[in-house]
Formats: sequence, structure tokens, C-alpha cells
Amino acid sequence: MKIFSLKGKHLFTIFLLLVVAFYALHRTDFQPFKFQPKLSSTIIYLKDTTELPKVRSICNFQPLSPKDALEERLLLESVAWPETSELPSPLSLELTSHPAHSSFTILPARRGGQWHVGDQLEVSIVISDFKGQPKKFGGDLLLARLHNLTLGAGVAGQVVDHLNGSYSAVFPLLWEGEAQVEVTLVHPSEATTVLNRLNREQPDRIFFRSLFRSGSRSQTTICNICLRQTNQTICDFTDPRTGDPWFCYKPKNMSCDARITHSFGGYKQNLKAKEDKLFQGRVNLKVGIPATGPAGVTVLPKKEGQPEVKSSIVNFQASGYYYQGLWRALDGTKVHQFTGASAITQCLKGKVVHLYGDSTIRQWFEFLNAALPDLKELNLGSSRQNGPFMALDYENKIMVTFRCHGPPLRFGNVPIGAFRYIANELDDLIGGPNTVVVFGIWSHLGTFPLEVYIRRLQRIRSAVVRLLERAPQTVIIIRTANPKALWLYETITNSDWFSVRRDKVLRAIFKGLNVHLIDAWEMVLVHHLPNSLHPQPPIIKNMMDVLFSYTCPQKGG
Repeated sequence: MKIFSLKGKHLFTIFLLLVVAFYALHRTDFQPFKFQPKLSSTIIYLKDTTELPKVRSICNFQPLSPKDALEERLLLESVAWPETSELPSPLSLELTSHPAHSSFTILPARRGGQWHVGDQLEVSIVISDFKGQPKKFGGDLLLARLHNLTLGAGVAGQVVDHLNGSYSAVFPLLWEGEAQVEVTLVHPSEATTVLNRLNREQPDRIFFRSLFRSGSRSQTTICNICLRQTNQTICDFTDPRTGDPWFCYKPKNMSCDARITHSFGGYKQNLKAKEDKLFQGRVNLKVGIPATGPAGVTVLPKKEGQPEVKSSIVNFQASGYYYQGLWRALDGTKVHQFTGASAITQCLKGKVVHLYGDSTIRQWFEFLNAALPDLKELNLGSSRQNGPFMALDYENKIMVTFRCHGPPLRFGNVPIGAFRYIANELDDLIGGPNTVVVFGIWSHLGTFPLEVYIRRLQRIRSAVVRLLERAPQTVIIIRTANPKALWLYETITNSDWFSVRRDKVLRAIFKGLNVHLIDAWEMVLVHHLPNSLHPQPPIIKNMMDVLFSYTCPQKGG
């Protein structure tokens, strides 16, 4: 009887798990299962990727609900990256990817050698090593764009990894005239393997400090999401509302409650011998790949009634493109040009705009502060890096606020009360048709395993759902990640490889909700200005025009 009872319990448990999985898979609002290639304009695979690496992390991951755990697993699978075999130590560059020996070739048009607006252009890419020998496996991070500097035009391409050293890039043809192809090797596959290992084994390579003070005594200790176990007692500062984890080593003879500030602590570079050679500017770090033959095509006008030529590899739809320096969305959104303070003021009249995130969102507060002379910033005594900030236009009843997101933050000496988790901020809002919520969170979480980012976004999504349930007319806008200039430190701590995977996760998690995305990834990638963590003013202006177009869809010049 005991054996029968035990089997019955096991069968009942299995049955419950199957019911939960079936329910999650068939819920219409459970969007992350509907992964599509267009969620990422960077890279997709035509074959199965390697198995997910076994997690060897010092991070302490708390159990999730069955639904969230299933979503997390599927998200991790969706961004799994092919790994090379274990790299030799010391490393030799000879067999690693080398852009100067690699090449791309524009494939002939399938319509009598001519390309027309509406067609898709295909490019074949072959990656070779320093010896000039073609690679036999994939995993390189490549970015591709089509551009015309004279026309101020640019659009992203989608790179397809065939997992054998060859790649394809597919571009939509959207303007008449010349279109130049540009393919960039951001990282060799061997470098992505190193970055993957660092995030699993050394998520604390960026570390943080907190100052504790009690009376005349003060002490500073190390803090992090992932904190290594030592003989020191650990203070648990996990947020009681969201469950977001944060820990500090407890100062001697002081209470955990004595913590008063947060600051960036430093960086530990723990690469193996010669691994830094994988991250060399102008050698194998964000370097262009040469063309064999012409690097561009001439695009003819679209012919009446002529069917468009689609790619045989993937039907790629970019989120938008530049033409004459202006961003044109391809999702049906009409992007208006809000030129001058009066147009922006008219759009924001009577509205409250809440901005949450990192320094790339702080740029938008700074834009508004500079663009609107009647918007007066209140002196809150805040650091210009950290905030919080608030600005008012009393006559037009406009209020704009900025608050940085919760830890981890690579800022200096932030008072503990100055940053709060985005999910908590959203839960404290009333919302409504005159409330605009904007957030972006990506850059400061690059050094941690993806599970940390997924769980942060799951909590923010839950708060977004609650906000939209009580105030469905609230306008919610999310800024995506963007590519940036890279050097060794920036790569180890904030590589585009970290960003592109988190970008795909963000799009999947918020897919299907009544939110708007500002595609900073494509808007930075395809602009003629250099990639930068903080995009230059012409790009910011285009981003803000998209933001105002979502806020005031019927207005603008």
C-alpha cells in the first residue's frame, strides 16, 4: 500500500506539472513563447544551438513559480549561444576569427540582376582565422547595416548563423539609389565564449560598496547581487516588495541598519593568459569585414504590380530606418517631427512624465530640460549623475521626473533613499491618460547571469500589468539597449554581446502588452554617427520624436 501511495503521489505531481505547463503554453497573454526572428535584428540560427551551459555561478537564485520558471528556461534557450571548445591556455590567436581575412559577398539579384524598392538583399559572409583558413563553426557576433550617407539613410540587416563558419545577412531595400553594405565583426566566437564564462563564474567582477555609519563610527564593506561566501556575516537587503536581491558584508560591531550610501567599488579583470588578445581594437574587436567585389547596389523604384523579391533565408522586417536623417517606423507608427519648444510643450501640456532607468534615460530628462525654456528644474540637492530630478512648467501643467533604477548601479555615493526599484515606483503611481511612464534598464546588469535580468524584468512586467489594469490609458514606453563603442574594460563589463541577448529577452517579456518600444538598438546601429553608450544629439532627437509620437499620436508637425 505504501508503494502504491508513493507512486500515486509522484503521478499526481507529474500531472500537476503537466497541467501548469499546458496552461502556460496556451494562455493568450503569455507571450514569451511566441518567439520570432524579428525580436532581434542581430542574429538567428538555422539549426539547433549547443545545449545550455551548466550554470557555475556564485549567485543564489531563489525558486520561481512554475510559470515563471518555465518562462525563464524558454528565454534562456531562445538566446543560447554556440560555444567553441575549451580554449587552450595560453591562448593562440592563429585559429580564432580574423576580420581582415574574412569577407562578404553580395549575392546576385534573382530578377535579372536588378534590385527594386521592396526587395530583400542577401549577403554571404565567410569568417576565416588569422591563417586565412575558413572557420568550421559559428558563434561570432556580427552586426550588419545598409546605408547611404548622402541620403542620410540607414537600415539594419539580420544576420543568420549557419553554425559552420558561414553567415548570411538579409536587408530590406527601402529607398531608391545607392545602398552600401557594412558588416562588422564585433566579437570572434572565442571571445563570446570568454564573456559567457565570465558571467557564469565571475558575476562579481564589478563590485560595489556601502558606507555604514553609527555615531562617530563608520565602515565601508563590499556589496553585490552575487556575493561570495566568506567568514563574514552577510546583510540581506533583498527588497521586501519585489524580491530583488542585494547583499553586503556586515561591518564589524555595527548593525545592518546603519547602511547609508551605495557606490561603485571597482573592477577585477580575471582573464586567463593572453585572453585579452581576443579584445583588440582595430584587430578583432568591432572591426569591419571587407567585401569581395562590390560593397553596394543600386536600388531602382518599385514597379507597379511587380511582386517583391523576398529572401530565401529569412523574411526580415526592420523596426524602422533613417531617411534624410529622420527615423521612419515600419510598425505603422507615424513619427512626427516635434521641432521647437512650442510643439513639444503642446504635446506634453497637462501631462506628467516619469523617467526611470540609467544614464541613457537621464539623457532624455536632460533633453527636455534643455529644449523647454519654461520647464524649470527644482533644486533637490541631487547629484547630477544620480538624481532624482524634477522639473515643472507650472503654466502648462507639465511635470517631468527622473529616478535611477535600483542596484546594481555604477554610480558614486548614492544615498540609499535616492534609488528605488522600477517595479515599486510603478506600483506607487496612480496612472491615467495624462501619465507617461518611460523606463530603460540594461547597461548596469551586463555582468550578471541572464537569470538576474530575466527576473528583474518579470517583476517590472508584473507592475506594468497592475498599472495598466487600474489605469489602462497610461502611456508606457520602454527604451531598448543600444550598441556602443568598445574597448577592453567596456567589453568585459558592458559588451554588445551582453546587450543584444538582454535586448531580445526584454522584447519577448513585454511582447503582447500595451506598451511601446523605442528601438534604440536599430536607431544607433544604423545611424552614420559612431556607436556610443550615450548616443549623440541627432539620434536623441529622433528618439524623442518617437516618444512624443507615442504620447501625442495625433499631433506634431
